Amino acid sequence: MATERGRAGNTLAAYRRDLGSYCTWLTSGGLDLSGVRAGDLDRFVHARRAGGAAPASIARQLAAVRMLHRFLVEEGVRSDDPTADVEGVRVPAGIPHPLTEEEVERLLAAASGADAAGLRDRALLELLYATGARISEACGLSLDDLDRPDRLVRLFGKGAKERIVPYGRVAAAAVDEWLTRGRDQLVPLRWARRGDQQAVFLNTRGARLSRQAAWAVVRKYGERVGLADRLSPHVLRHSCATHLLDHGADLRIVQEMLGHASISTTQVYTKVSQERLWQVYRQAHPRAEQR
Repeated sequence: MATERGRAGNTLAAYRRDLGSYCTWLTSGGLDLSGVRAGDLDRFVHARRAGGAAPASIARQLAAVRMLHRFLVEEGVRSDDPTADVEGVRVPAGIPHPLTEEEVERLLAAASGADAAGLRDRALLELLYATGARISEACGLSLDDLDRPDRLVRLFGKGAKERIVPYGRVAAAAVDEWLTRGRDQLVPLRWARRGDQQAVFLNTRGARLSRQAAWAVVRKYGERVGLADRLSPHVLRHSCATHLLDHGADLRIVQEMLGHASISTTQVYTKVSQERLWQVYRQAHPRAEQR
């Protein structure tokens, strides 16, 4: 996964957890990887369902198990793949729930602190919404990834894929203010870890801002404006994509911005825009609901 497929650390951690719980289940039933059969895997999926796991979680874990067994065949550990005849788990298609433009404005306006942490928080929120970046991509930014004169940022997404994304004047102003007025206040006398010196976003101890800490920043301002139950870093990504499409952006451009490998992943946002269009139409047109 790491060497041949270039998967990110968070993906590796998720696969490690999924495969760890799978192997624990095998051991509890007196099984091992060399003796697993398709019927055993069906029982594993059933046990996960009975335990209350969500379909998406089961599907992800089954994908990890399939990859493991294919690997065992390729390495000659097993001559057969017991997952070949195992039926997949159907995951209901979900529709993203973005914020409205007015809610985004309220959220960003709440991040108005003038101290170093406040300037960082504003820059982080503005950049997440402006670029649709994943939270891990924003936390992984280094100073060399920013082209401030041209307002471009280089993001490293899933599979270490690189993409260049523009950001607007408001986000640029917030980022510039953080870098010129705020960041130096958090620079430590001595860098604790290699690479922290180049980090765009620092925590109050002068280390690179972690995903968990960035999550907490988003949650904090969500609570301030009454959006805590609906807000996450990914919701800002959803909001960026939906608002771009609402204002006429081309679907392929949005796909490129978000770093989606497949256009079908991006197309889900068109459903959001269509639903919003129908909602406005039903409310505004005098004959919309007449029979």
